Amino acid sequence: MKTLDCVRPGESVTVQRLQGQGPVKHRIMDMGITKGTIITVRKVAPLGDPLEINLRNYELSIRKEDAKMVEVQ
Repeated sequence: MKTLDCVRPGESVTVQRLQGQGPVKHRIMDMGITKGTIITVRKVAPLGDPLEINLRNYELSIRKEDAKMVEVQ
């Protein structure tokens, strides 16, 4: 399964599942990243971390480590 950290800038994907447990998973969900959410990757920092994404009509920066926990299609 493809994860959010593998998505290229300009691509849009849909969240399929969140990996992880406990506080980390809840923090990701609190940011609005839930199953069925459409995410567009805007930019990736020169060293690959963080990613700038658009979702639910707002912009968000997410660490690559957290992006690896988001399975997308």
